[in-house]
Amino acid sequence: MNPVEDAQEIFLKGVERVDPRRLLDFALSLEGNMLAVRHAEGSFYYDLAAYRHLVVVGMGKASAVLAQGLEGLLGDRIEEGFVVAKQLGNARCRRIGLAEAGHPLPDERSAEAGSQVLALAEKVRGWESAAERTLVIVLISGGGSALLSAPAAGISLADKVAATKLLLASGATIQEMNAVRKHLSAVKGGRLAEAFAPAAVLSLILSDVIGDDLDAIASGPTVPDSSTWKTAQSVLVDRGVWGELPEVVRRVFEEGLAGTRPDTPKPGATMFHSTKTVLVGNNMLALKKAEEAARNLGYNTLLLSSRLMGEAREVAKLFTALASDLAQYGMPLKRPACILAGGETTVTLKGKGLGGRNQEMALAVLAALNPSSPGHGEMVFLSAGSDGNDGPTDAAGAFASAAIMKKASAMGIDPKAYLADNDSYHFFEKTGGLFKTGSTGTNVCDMQILLLP
Repeated sequence: MNPVEDAQEIFLKGVERVDPRRLLDFALSLEGNMLAVRHAEGSFYYDLAAYRHLVVVGMGKASAVLAQGLEGLLGDRIEEGFVVAKQLGNARCRRIGLAEAGHPLPDERSAEAGSQVLALAEKVRGWESAAERTLVIVLISGGGSALLSAPAAGISLADKVAATKLLLASGATIQEMNAVRKHLSAVKGGRLAEAFAPAAVLSLILSDVIGDDLDAIASGPTVPDSSTWKTAQSVLVDRGVWGELPEVVRRVFEEGLAGTRPDTPKPGATMFHSTKTVLVGNNMLALKKAEEAARNLGYNTLLLSSRLMGEAREVAKLFTALASDLAQYGMPLKRPACILAGGETTVTLKGKGLGGRNQEMALAVLAALNPSSPGHGEMVFLSAGSDGNDGPTDAAGAFASAAIMKKASAMGIDPKAYLADNDSYHFFEKTGGLFKTGSTGTNVCDMQILLLP
């Protein structure tokens, strides 16, 4: 066994299972005019002959690949569309416009994408009675919150970015981030469905959110919003950033709390009577395939959870403890062992370094390694993002192992010092621990793989 190569293969098999084209092939099929939509509970159908117009919009890291697959299925039935992604890669469409925009922070391209989608929605509403005979297919995946940006009335993109930066640095969870972003947006929190009403809306969603909360994925543009002005403002206060926000952003929240600015659409709103939502893929789907790959390589496996969250450096302690128990007690399973987990951790920035949550977790594992502790000298740990992108870096994640620790010691590099500065990228760049895949075209949170041969 070569645990480093094995960890890479296990991870890539998991990512392959949530390739957007594969997921779309399972979720949709077309027989004549009948579009069949499959999901966990069964199937439902759209008679495309009943619609005068078919429009496609999308946002997220996987949206371009999904758009290409959808156009391959529906072809010229699609009247027009617009999709924004972080990277288009090799995706090409004839009927659907494709664009790139900023992530994890929105940029001017994100704002332009938001303007284009809202202009398309206005066009659909202008079709008079035909609007009710319009089917809008919305392709949603992780990253959509930043990639499609339409600031709420009265605030600028710069104001919204400033608020987002403060939350990112505070260690806010994705659920907390989204609660705030929905209330600063004209498209999030169900407002995109509101913009296209009374058209029928079918949302195909690839989840990058723990627990697959539909109103959290890409900030829930087509589903009812469970958060309120009060809960969103509480996030800003609890995370200690309320006083640092641009004055105009605080004023927007004060108007919302006072009832002079409308809240996001809630369950029961009329526009949701003609919307349907299908989850096409998630982290657990990738983890199950990764577990199968590990078994095929000869490992005993344990799929621990798809819901890991919390500070990356704190979660790291779990994996070093598991390595010790595996080696000393043969628990929770016998060697050769593979423990898998997934989810999305956070990093509270205190230093000035470069990295991402997966690299930070791997560095924290490395910093906790003790050659005298059972299993620490033999374990290999990989934490990586399924999208191939960890934070503002070109790496998907990083490896932690005794070999990397030995190399760091020989170079006089202290992992604890780099961890204190949140500088995991430069540590692993120097020691050869970075894991780079390039953009995978999908996004279902992160995966952690612990191997003990």
